[in-house]
Amino acid sequence: MAGTNEKRNRKSSTAKNAKARKERKEKPTGKSEKRQAVKVLYRRSPPKRSLDRTLEAAVLKDNNAEMLADEAIGPTATHLPRSRFTNITEDQALASLRDANSGTKAIEQIFQDQLVMKSRKVRMAAVCHPKAPRRLTLSALRHLFTLDLMNVALTPTTPADIKRAAEEILMTKLDSSAAGVRLTLARRGSGRIAGALIVDREQRIVDVALENPRVTEAMVAKAASEASEDTVGKLCRHPKWSIRNDIRIALLRSEHTPLARALEFAQGIPKGLLEEILQKSRLPDNVKRCLLASST
Repeated sequence: MAGTNEKRNRKSSTAKNAKARKERKEKPTGKSEKRQAVKVLYRRSPPKRSLDRTLEAAVLKDNNAEMLADEAIGPTATHLPRSRFTNITEDQALASLRDANSGTKAIEQIFQDQLVMKSRKVRMAAVCHPKAPRRLTLSALRHLFTLDLMNVALTPTTPADIKRAAEEILMTKLDSSAAGVRLTLARRGSGRIAGALIVDREQRIVDVALENPRVTEAMVAKAASEASEDTVGKLCRHPKWSIRNDIRIALLRSEHTPLARALEFAQGIPKGLLEEILQKSRLPDNVKRCLLASST
């Protein structure tokens, strides 16, 4: 019995000791435990001053990075420093470009906004704006589609040098353009582009180019001296162009002009002027002699 009572007393004392230790852990009483609790609380809610310093350091780091990037690009580059908070919508950009009072700086902001410049309408309006910086406009022209370049050359508000630059880019693309695109350019393009298409390899495009209202007599005369046999035949029979003096002179210098048409064109031309024309002509010698003999 005595042994049993001793075991019970030991178990009860062990349980009491464990309970007491558990209570001491839950309720900090010592100095070291209070310090530990303060550290945990400090980690959970840091002071406002340290948080502000952290944010300030991050902002300074971003600003320094942007300044270093601008310095590395250099002052002579066409890159414009772009703010991350100046993005505008397509409607805002179009409204600014349609406003006659918009300044150069406002247009530069639109050019430097890569997101809004993805819009085809914004690109066209920015390139055609008379106050747009030339260096940015010429750079944007190289990224326009063929028909967009045609519209740039036809827009009345586009500066003359930008129109000419657009036409020159178009001239380099004619050989590689599809037949449908060339047909559209021959029908709706500027006079310079349509005049270049008079010597096209497809006769249906030549027919359309000759009917373009923007084509002038000088453009047709220039093309007549370089045209193929089929095109020269069309010009000789054309009701509008075959009666023009400059075009007749150009046809007399082409080796593809038929004899009957050459005789018709030579009539009414003074003999001295006809001799001067035939000196630079590529007609056969027998045709030249026949023309001089028939001249009065």
